[in-house]
Amino acid sequence: MHKTSRIKQTIVYIKKNFRLFMNQKDWKFIIIAAVISLLVCMVVGDKMFDTYESTKSGFFAIISAAIWIGVFNSIQGICKEHDTITSEYRSGLHITSYVMSHVLFDFAVCLIQAVILIGICCIFIDFPEEGILCNVSILEYFITLFLVVWGSDIMGIMISSVSPNPNTAMTAMPFVLILQLVMSGVLFELSGWSEKIAYVTYSKWGMAALGSIGDLNSEELPLKLSRVFPNVVRLESEAAYEATSENLLKSWGCILIIAVVCTIISAVSLKIRNRDS
Repeated sequence: MHKTSRIKQTIVYIKKNFRLFMNQKDWKFIIIAAVISLLVCMVVGDKMFDTYESTKSGFFAIISAAIWIGVFNSIQGICKEHDTITSEYRSGLHITSYVMSHVLFDFAVCLIQAVILIGICCIFIDFPEEGILCNVSILEYFITLFLVVWGSDIMGIMISSVSPNPNTAMTAMPFVLILQLVMSGVLFELSGWSEKIAYVTYSKWGMAALGSIGDLNSEELPLKLSRVFPNVVRLESEAAYEATSENLLKSWGCILIIAVVCTIISAVSLKIRNRDS
């Protein structure tokens, strides 16, 4: 009975989130996703797979866009409802039901955004056809981008849950985004403590997944420098970008694990915040 009550509450709050989405005309999240995707893809261009550098930087730009889209979805969603949560918690609200309602409702929003992102990417970028697990690589790219957008959205829920108000959440947002970008392993070589921190970022695993699908270690992706100086030796292959099903599934799995941890932290933080209620 207790479990049934939680499920019913989750469904009720999913419907509430849908009504708020429609009443407040929050189509801005969809429009912003389209605008960001368009800008990124226009910059990346149709020559993305010409060289190793252009492919890697293109993947980095796309992953950065996916993370930004996801975090922006939910960064203020919960912190602006803290008073309402406290009031309803006194009336029998299950915090886990409340958090899961946001996670599941945002699943649908992120799915639409991922479709827009991959759709615009396909217009500007000529992706290789063959994938690792599927005959069509686009499906693998889509799954990766969706997981990153949704995972980043859940990270936004976590930040919103621990933030006392929307202003604090928005102040924390740039620092979180910068951390994600720096720890991707693209801008800087990571070692020691920074490499360990990178294991809990979406950017690292998102890049690993895209790099695997795009086979960044392939000899068919020459260095820009080697085109000018043919005798330049290709860099050693990077284990993070091995084009194997094990590497791809590991990357997807790590994204999901981070998302689960963010969900748990969200529920625990709201429980602690309302324990005196």
